[in-house]
Formats: sequence, C-alpha cells, structure tokens
Amino acid sequence: MARLFGTDGVRGLANADLTPELALSVAASAARVLAEHDRSHRPVAVVGRDPRASGEMLEAAVVAGLASAGADVLRVGVLPTPAVAHLVGALGADVGVMISASHNPMPDNGVKLFAAGGHKLPDAVEDEIEQKLAAPAHRPTGAAIGRVRDVADAEARYVDHLLKITPHRLDGIKVVVDCANGAASVAAPDAYRRAGAEVVELHTAPDGLNINDGCGSTHLDQVRAGVLAHGADLGIAHDGDADRCLAVDARGNDVDGDQIMAVLALAMKESGELVEDTLVATVMSNLGLHLAMREAGIALRTTAVGDRYVLEELRAGGYSLGGEQSGHVVLPAHATTGDGLLTALRLMARMAETGRSLADLAGVMRRLPQVLVNVTVADKAAVARAEAVNEAVAAVSAELGDTGRVLLRPSGTEQLVRVMVEASTHELAESAARRLAGVVSSVR
Repeated sequence: MARLFGTDGVRGLANADLTPELALSVAASAARVLAEHDRSHRPVAVVGRDPRASGEMLEAAVVAGLASAGADVLRVGVLPTPAVAHLVGALGADVGVMISASHNPMPDNGVKLFAAGGHKLPDAVEDEIEQKLAAPAHRPTGAAIGRVRDVADAEARYVDHLLKITPHRLDGIKVVVDCANGAASVAAPDAYRRAGAEVVELHTAPDGLNINDGCGSTHLDQVRAGVLAHGADLGIAHDGDADRCLAVDARGNDVDGDQIMAVLALAMKESGELVEDTLVATVMSNLGLHLAMREAGIALRTTAVGDRYVLEELRAGGYSLGGEQSGHVVLPAHATTGDGLLTALRLMARMAETGRSLADLAGVMRRLPQVLVNVTVADKAAVARAEAVNEAVAAVSAELGDTGRVLLRPSGTEQLVRVMVEASTHELAESAARRLAGVVSSVR
C-alpha cells in the first residue's frame, strides 16, 4: 500500500482522492498522536488555507477533526503556507495545518502538517498518524472537546514579521507582483508597499476557482508583460500558496530560483550571514550556479530533488540559505519553510541597497542550456543501474568535461528515467540527451 503522506503532505483531487472524511480523520489522528507525545496540556493547532473553493469544505473537516480529538483550533483563514508555519511558532501552537495544493490546478487540494515551531513534520510522526487513522479512539466530551477561535490579526502578524527582517527599505523600486489569485493576494502587495516599493498588482482577486489559472509562477508570460507595460524594475511571481518566488528583470528576462539564490548568497556572504560560506541546492540546479558559486568562493552542497531534502541538509549543517530552481528558497534564520514573500523582499532589498538592476545582479550566474528527456521504462531502478546506461553516462560526461553535466535519475513517482544534460550550447545538450535517452530506452 502506498504511503498516504507524500513529500509535501496529503494531496489529491479534492472530494475524490482527498475527501472531507479523510481530512477529518488525518486531523483527528494528528491531534491524538500529539496528545500522546505530550500530556501536559491539550494540543493547540493553527489552521490556514489557500483560497481554492474546496478549501472551505476541507477547512471545516480539519477543524472538526482537531476539535473532536480535544485540540483547540486557531483558525487564521486564507494565508500563504509560510505564514501558517510562522504563526505556529509565533502563537506557541503544537501543530499547524495548511490546506493547499500549492501550484497545482484548482481541482486539487492538500493537507500539509507542521510540527511545533513551524517545522516540517518528521516522517516518523507522519507514519504514526497514518497508522492510527482507523484505530479505535476515545472521544472527549463536555469541556474536553476542543474550542475554535479566529485569529483576526493573523495576516498583520505575518507581514509585520517580514518587514522586521527586511534589511533595507525598497523606496524607488517599482515591482509588478503576480499572486496567482492565491493565498498571497493580500499579504504580498501589502508587504511590498509597506516596505517602500511602488506595487502593480496582477491576479489578486481570488474567487475560489481561478487560483493558478494561467498566472503566477507557472505562467511567467503574465508578469513579464506587466513589467514591460508598466516600465517596472522587476516582476515577482508567486504560486498558489506563495512558498515560491520567481522573477523577471526590467527587460522581461526570466530570473529563476538558481539565479535568485546566487544573488542572495553573494549578499549574505558580504554581510557575514552565509554560514560557512555554503549554499544548499538540489541536484537539478543548473551547472551555472555551481560555476558562479565556485568563482565567488562559496561551497555548494547538493541534495536529492525536493524541498524536504534541502530543509534536512540546512538543519543538519546549520546552514543559512538553500532552495530549488523552482523558486522555493529557504532562509532558516527567518523561516522554517520556503517563503516566496521573504525571498522577494530580500531580492528587492539587495537591488535597493546596491542601486543595481536585477539583470546586473543576476548576471553573476550564466544559465547553461539544460535539456531534460523523460524515458518511459518497465523497471526504472533496474534501467538506472544497467551497465550500458552507466557506460553511456560516463562517456558523455567525459566528452562534456567541465563545461557540461549529466544527471540520470529514476522518477520518484512514475516508471520514468529522467535524463538531464547541460552543455555550453543547446544543440550540444540536446544531442547528448537524445543519445543517452536512446540507450536508456533500449535496455530490457
């Protein structure tokens, strides 16, 4: 049987895969597990959501599940995922629940759990919650039933926190922000304006159905057009729950998560904030980031793909900056998870502090052409281990030398082998990737 919790909570088609009954059961089981771990007080839970329509239904189920198991609930409403994580710590709660499917289409939804302090819930605790879903449980009655109250100033608390840790005001910066009709539709424009920026808003009118619909960090053409039309200094694009931030410069060129990390790493090295002069990224980060960091005297530690692996490495080494090419950037001194608003504020603060354009700052890193080919196979693990495949990878790697890179890995969710090649030209990367894909597909 497949594990219920994926790399980012429980996620699926709302009211089909992720039903109210399942959401209620997960929430109740989480409350019971937490109570068993610490019987000194009744658990307190923070519950937030993004604005997709199914979130209203699932929020009701989650709140009912928590209260039915004796947990008190602090309902914070529509807020970004990093805001919920922050409020778990700020409000002294034992658990946080974020109802969101992030950048996924509107029909999907998810339930993501945070531990005390706003940290990602450990795998062992998720497994315990899953194991006890169907187990008979005592239900409290009378005064032992959990109580529910709304936190009216939740958004203000989060934005105040962001402004307090922004190192430089943004006066003189004009930014177009695309909020994907998502959870940051109020918080992001508010934060950027209060920090001093002139803000042009795009897709900040969620109606429950339009989240991520042709906008946000998965559709940069919208923010690109906005920057050019308004003569802005940059554009910022968030996803539905605003744990990501991508950007475009004043000329409309994309600035991805690797380039954002390069800009922030250099700024933090200069200010002494970059612990051990080390950046953490995944194996999918562009070779250009590796080369730029090497040139700047910054070590780059790589992890498997997925924000949870970046977080694990950050915590294990005590490092201060990490993230993914997708724009999921983590600054552990200020946030326990990826925070798109924090990332954007830091990026704009660097522009304001130095007086340099985003294009100039991001120019520290040259993105090498990257080609990814997905090959459908019968047994991904066996194919990835095959001698012929490994020989082919070694041969192509030797051909590319220091100016290119090969990454071949089995998909985490499908019977696919992913072949990624970076090289000095797109033609060279395309040719090498297709050659390797041919070898992979020929293995039986």
